[in-house]
Amino acid sequence: MSADQDTKSSSQVPSKELGEISCEPRVHEAEHAHKLAVNNDPDEALKLVTAHAGRVVAPTAKEEAKLLKKIDLHMMPLMCIVYGMNFIDKTTLSYVSIVGFKTDLNLGVSEYNWVASIFYFGYIIWEWPTNRLLQRLPLAKYSAFNVILWGLILASMAAVKDFKSALAVRFFLGAAEAAITPGLALFTSQWYTIPEQATRVPWWVSFNGWSQVVGGAVAYGIVVGTQHNSLAIKGWQLIFLVFGFLTALVGVVFLYWMPDSPLKARFLTEHERLMAIGRIRPNQQGVGNKHFKWYQCKEALTDPMIWGFAAHCFFSTLTAGGLSNYFSQLIVSFGFTPHQALLLGMPSGVVQVITLLGFGYLGRSFNNRILINSLGPLLAVLGLLLVRFLPLENRGGRLAGYYLYGSSSTGFACLLSLISSNVAGWTKKTTALTMYLIAYCAGFIIGPQVFRPSDQPAYHTAITVAAVSQFLSFLAMVAVYCWCRRQNTIKASIRAAPGYRKIDDQEFMDHTDRENLELVYAL
Repeated sequence: MSADQDTKSSSQVPSKELGEISCEPRVHEAEHAHKLAVNNDPDEALKLVTAHAGRVVAPTAKEEAKLLKKIDLHMMPLMCIVYGMNFIDKTTLSYVSIVGFKTDLNLGVSEYNWVASIFYFGYIIWEWPTNRLLQRLPLAKYSAFNVILWGLILASMAAVKDFKSALAVRFFLGAAEAAITPGLALFTSQWYTIPEQATRVPWWVSFNGWSQVVGGAVAYGIVVGTQHNSLAIKGWQLIFLVFGFLTALVGVVFLYWMPDSPLKARFLTEHERLMAIGRIRPNQQGVGNKHFKWYQCKEALTDPMIWGFAAHCFFSTLTAGGLSNYFSQLIVSFGFTPHQALLLGMPSGVVQVITLLGFGYLGRSFNNRILINSLGPLLAVLGLLLVRFLPLENRGGRLAGYYLYGSSSTGFACLLSLISSNVAGWTKKTTALTMYLIAYCAGFIIGPQVFRPSDQPAYHTAITVAAVSQFLSFLAMVAVYCWCRRQNTIKASIRAAPGYRKIDDQEFMDHTDRENLELVYAL
């Protein structure tokens, strides 16, 4: 069988009927829904189950707690560090923009905007191929390769001499980083139950906040140190070298430490691997399938839920695309010095950490992560309105408004976790991640362009656009919530119909969330 063949069960629901079932399935269609019992291209987890005569070990509560702690200690630290480095590398351009980079390369506002945006052209062009490779190649090894490559490319930014060379390096930097967010989402889907995903994704996304704290402090130390000690290179060049080589080193550790899946985890015994598979069985998703399936790709492209994810991501990152590259300059416009701006950007990271972890915990506790995490974008709207409408001389109030904006990432993390929880079928999941991150790139490409030279230093138009886009991202989350709630009601009615039966090992058949009526969408 070809790896890229449109592989489907011989008894699968025809595509037309599948579309009807997924959107408004009727009770009398239940007879079709349970005819997926035979699948000649199942999930990788089924191989382990078959090798043990169909036995999947369901751990006791004590065994599961011990196993979860072991998984967390092995997996989460590196996932958090890699995502944190990913954000530091994005914000490095903002740090160097106020300490000589723009002057030395003779960059005006327009040129600087394109240096910021070109990163996401590389990202968006390579996003589909890199998601295909994440599915096809060993997950940990391919992810590690990209971490090492992006670190080395970032370090090479220290050698750029003009606008054109900066554009070229930033383009390839974006392509290298395109694998990181979808890769970590796939790791989370492989290792954690759906309730655990509600908190684990915010854990590693929260390192955006920690990295803003650490990155600001390190950048400040480098700039101040190079001013008092003569070096052969300038402060902005040293910032790129330090963060670049540190990232590459993290990538080497990632290559050695991270397993490709629970099936190949050296830190687990064979019995623990069976328990790791058994504990995620209620997810109805398995741990991966390396074959590309066109019908799953098409299903993703026609799924309103995934388009809702993408809409939120676009509107959210339309704001972040500008502010992540301009926050240092914006703080300077409040009346602070460039050195103060490096330090004053740090509390925004603390706000981001607190809201991500706090809303993530509350979302899991109340079993409603969408509505609770949607409060983050609303707080961000409030903060941006403070920045926009407070008097220019009220620099403390405007700075507080910028800090409130740090809560905006709760929506991004929430819907990223829902791709892990609610999108089943490995090809559909990687396609959904591609769509989500293409929207992410589009927002980041457009975002810097709303910061116009005629609008500086306060950038009132850009701040207004940011506030409106954050509110639209909130509305997208509400729409996703309503859609998922409706689909759960429809699926429940089919499961309750006479003649419906659950398929044995369906969770390991690589069925999509539309095909698998046992999968209940997390809210």
